[in-house]
Amino acid sequence: MTDNSLIEWLLDSDVSIQYQVWRDLLKVDRPDLKERISEEGWGARLLSLRNDNGHWGSGFYLPKWISSHYTLLDLKNLSISNRQKDIKLTLNKILNENKSPDGGLSPVRSLSKSDVCVNGMFLNYASYFGADENDLKSLVDCLIHSQMNDGGFNCQSNRKGVIHSSLHSTLSVIEGISGYSKNGYRYRLEELKKAEKESIEFILEHKLYQSHRTGKTIENKMLMLSYPSRWRYDILRALDFFQSAGIGFDNRMTDALDVLIGKRRSDKTWPLQARHNGLIHFDMEQPGKASRWNTLRALRVLKHFG
Repeated sequence: MTDNSLIEWLLDSDVSIQYQVWRDLLKVDRPDLKERISEEGWGARLLSLRNDNGHWGSGFYLPKWISSHYTLLDLKNLSISNRQKDIKLTLNKILNENKSPDGGLSPVRSLSKSDVCVNGMFLNYASYFGADENDLKSLVDCLIHSQMNDGGFNCQSNRKGVIHSSLHSTLSVIEGISGYSKNGYRYRLEELKKAEKESIEFILEHKLYQSHRTGKTIENKMLMLSYPSRWRYDILRALDFFQSAGIGFDNRMTDALDVLIGKRRSDKTWPLQARHNGLIHFDMEQPGKASRWNTLRALRVLKHFG
C-alpha cells in the first residue's frame, strides 16, 4: 500500500477507527464522527448489550470480558461520547455496590481487599465518563497507598506480599492517572503525577519488556500485538500510552520500537497477533489478519517518535 491507500484502508472501517484516524494521523477534529460511535458500529452494538439490571454481563466483573468493567473500558477506548446517561448510571452503581473496605474496587464482593489493576482501569474510564470526584477520592487514596518501593504497582501487593511491581498493573494504573489528570480532576493530583513519573521510570528501566536483572524478555506475550488488550501488557499498548501522554523519546524505548517496526508486514500493516481467551461480546478483528487497530496505534506511535 502507498501511504494514501493505507489511510484509505484505515478509514474503510468502523466509525470509531475513522474518528481516531482523523484525530491522530490527519490532525483533524471530527466531532460528527465521535457522535456517530454511539449510533452505529461497535459502539452502538456494545451499548445495546447493557442489561436491565444496569450491567453488562452479570455484574461488575463477571463474566470477565463481557462484564461492565471491560465493556466500559472498551467503550472508552472506542472514543465514544462521554455523555452517555446509561454509562453514568452503571458507573454510579459500581461505585455504590463494589467498593471494598480499603476504598478501592473488588472484582468480587466476597473479597475484602481491592484489586490495584482494576482500580487503575476503573479510574481510567470513570474519569473519561465524568464520575463525581468525591466518589473517586477513596480510589485515589487506595492507589497512592498501593505504590511499591520500586515505583510501580502490582495487583497482588495488598494480598500476597509481593516485592516487585508488575508491568501489567503499572501500565493500567498510569493510564488511569493520565485519564484522571486530562479530565480535570484535582484531588491529590500532584501525588498521582509523582507516582505516574516514577512508574514510567519503572517501565523504562525494563526497556518496556526486559528483566532489569538479566535483560531477557520477561514474557513472550508482551511482544504479541493484541486488541483489545484487556488487563494484559504489551509493548504497543505501552508505547501508545507514551505517545498519548506526550512523553518524549528515551533511548530505553529503542528495543521495543525496533520490535514493533519489525512486525510490520510487507503491505505496511500490522497484524492482530493475539486474542485473550474467554467469552466476548463479539470479535472486532480476526487474529492472524491485518489489524486496523494495531496499524492505527503503531502509526501514531511512530508519528509521535519521529
